[in-house]
Amino acid sequence: MSYPTNELQHLTIDGVDAVTLAKTYGTPLYVYDVTKIRQTMRAFKTIFEKEGVPYVVSYASKAFATQAIYQVAQQEGIHADIVSGGELFTALQAGFDPKHLSFNGNNKSWDELTMAIEAGVGMIIVDNFLELQLLSEIAAKHNMTQDILLRISPGISAHTHEFISTGQQDSKFGFDLLTGQGKQAYDIAKDDQNLNLLGLHAHIGSQIFDVTGFEKNAALLADTAQSWGWQPAIINVGGGFGIRYTDEDTPLPESDYADAIIRTLKSKTAQYDWKMPEIWIEPGRSVVGPAGQTLYTVGSRKDIPDLRQYLAVDGGMGDNIRPALYQANYDAVLANQPNAPTEEVVRVAGKYCESGDVLVWQQALPRTQPGDILSVLATGAYGYAMASNYNRNPRPGVVFVENGQHQLVVARETYANLTALDKKYTLGKANVQ
Repeated sequence: MSYPTNELQHLTIDGVDAVTLAKTYGTPLYVYDVTKIRQTMRAFKTIFEKEGVPYVVSYASKAFATQAIYQVAQQEGIHADIVSGGELFTALQAGFDPKHLSFNGNNKSWDELTMAIEAGVGMIIVDNFLELQLLSEIAAKHNMTQDILLRISPGISAHTHEFISTGQQDSKFGFDLLTGQGKQAYDIAKDDQNLNLLGLHAHIGSQIFDVTGFEKNAALLADTAQSWGWQPAIINVGGGFGIRYTDEDTPLPESDYADAIIRTLKSKTAQYDWKMPEIWIEPGRSVVGPAGQTLYTVGSRKDIPDLRQYLAVDGGMGDNIRPALYQANYDAVLANQPNAPTEEVVRVAGKYCESGDVLVWQQALPRTQPGDILSVLATGAYGYAMASNYNRNPRPGVVFVENGQHQLVVARETYANLTALDKKYTLGKANVQ
């Protein structure tokens, strides 16, 4: 694979020198190609508009939630899916239209639901019986009716890592269909004057590389509603569209996923003589994952003859937990000379005090020197979102790049930030001899 470079043979990101970004903002550094994000958002919209069906593309912001990405989503005319009060607050701070937010999650608190209703969140995706009760009470207290979808556990297993598979029966998410919980929730919701039940939602998992699961999911939601004698206004099939991390991954174009869902629901609406429901999808990883990369500065190395070469960088599991958590793999390139011939195969290790702190398990690279800049590719989803302060390391900054320009959109944390919420302990002072 050939990577874009400039006259210095440095890696470029939408026309900006990656080495310059590293020197300007420091490392580790999350960098996002906003042009690529916009192209993906538009690609999902285009297939629905081409087919002439009602739709909503809702960015699953748990993949990456900052004020800047909510601004881009709003500029591109898509909705956003949130899963916490923190994501809701961030979206509101960004000026995102709350009517275009949907609130997901399996254990929303009273305070979070109240915050959502008072903010005017357009859709709440109800996950369980307690939430049905709480939401009804809060809506009544505010003298309003809240639009909702019911999240269904459809009993469909996605071919992905077990930690990111959510559609099977044995899942913490949603009302189970096989035991009748879904129908029970439907009966409660449809008769509740404080809730306006508009449709069904099911999400089968993440990083999925074929359309079969989405076809089954869409068909099952339609069949379920028909069996209840109900025509839903909305069918939300979630997200989970796969992306390329390494050559072992074989994602489909965005249009293939959307087309399969549309084709399935067109068939079902004809079969049941329905008006076409509004089709909702929730892409997250597929929107921001390929558009992001993380820049690191190369540090020490450890060569174990006839076994392995470790190359250490100035970040690690604190800014990308996925390799340690899911055994996820990535590709990396030397930003100083991304197209230079490779000379060795190394394991890219982080600086955190865990043996499992690995960013890339096996990577062919040119010979590196301390101070070189390494770019780990396709880190735009669940890197910043899952970052931590483990070992009391500050979290990296985030830079957006578009059309040859760059802007810091999240400042790098400082050491002072790490202790800003700490309080000194005083209760035990009197007992110290």
